Amino acid sequence: MAKKTDASSSSIELPAGYKPTTKEPFMNERQQEYFRRKLEAWKEEIIRESKSTIETLQSDVGTQPDIADRASAETDRSLELRARDRQRKLISKIDSALRRIDEGTYGYCEETGEPISLKRLDARPVATLSLEAQERHERSERVHRDD
Repeated sequence: MAKKTDASSSSIELPAGYKPTTKEPFMNERQQEYFRRKLEAWKEEIIRESKSTIETLQSDVGTQPDIADRASAETDRSLELRARDRQRKLISKIDSALRRIDEGTYGYCEETGEPISLKRLDARPVATLSLEAQERHERSERVHRDD
């Protein structure tokens, strides 16, 4: 479980193995705390992996005497840096989701204002659109891309 370090974090106790259900009020304090902890743990994991990757990349610089090995290492390094860039963007989305929890807007579709399903939020805690709105958005993108 993530430690509370932020002044906006609450001290809500969650029962062991707690999972949000549709039988309780949507985005009540327990659900908000569940998703806050899930997002904070995800962010900590990404940061931990990122630090490990940076250390590895720094220690591997120019250690291959063979040109083919160096080229392969450079390709690996490039792929790793692209992955880290994606993770940096993901951290930004996590931070945004944490802000929405603080503001009381987390879990609601940005397009329709309707609740996003708990299953979707559990699978993708940074989701900002309901499944239906996301599908409409993707269909719209496909239509515009085909032009």
